[in-house]
Amino acid sequence: MARVCVYCGSSFGNRPAFREAASEVGRLIAAGGHSLVYGGGNVGLMGVVADAVLAHGGAVTGVIPRSMLDLEVAHQGLTELVVTESMHERKAVLAERSDGFITLPGGFGTLDESFEILTWSQLGYIAKPLVFLDVADYWSAMFTQIDVMIDSALVRPEHASLPQRAVSAAEAVAIAISPFVAPPPKWVDR
Repeated sequence: MARVCVYCGSSFGNRPAFREAASEVGRLIAAGGHSLVYGGGNVGLMGVVADAVLAHGGAVTGVIPRSMLDLEVAHQGLTELVVTESMHERKAVLAERSDGFITLPGGFGTLDESFEILTWSQLGYIAKPLVFLDVADYWSAMFTQIDVMIDSALVRPEHASLPQRAVSAAEAVAIAISPFVAPPPKWVDR
């Protein structure tokens, strides 16, 4: 049984496909006997994925900073709610408690969380799969930018495999729960 972390928006976005993907990812996590680890919110796509896991009998751990708890955006029906003192602590707890990561559509926070995992993987701090579920080509431009970074010799070609890409919820969940072999870490060019 894997603990799958899902990063996604605290808003719904303007495409029905985003909600559908979040719901399907949640359903598949629960159906596979896996558990969800996520940001702890009851809003936006975060709430959709958590509700889908719970509705299908799965366990959900939310990790939320106290400041957001005070704003009353925490999901109250979770299996476990972990309250942290900062966003930095929240991200560390999410990474520690997860075996793999799925990134659904989201904004700056979603990118921040996902790219921190990619950076930690690149540096050899962790070796866990991270997959972007490319709903309605939402992440296509980002993958184009990653190619530019590689072509510009600012990201090593062997690290191109760190951000994996899926086009279906089933493919994303399969990647997130699969064993992951990280490429050699990058420290500095000499």
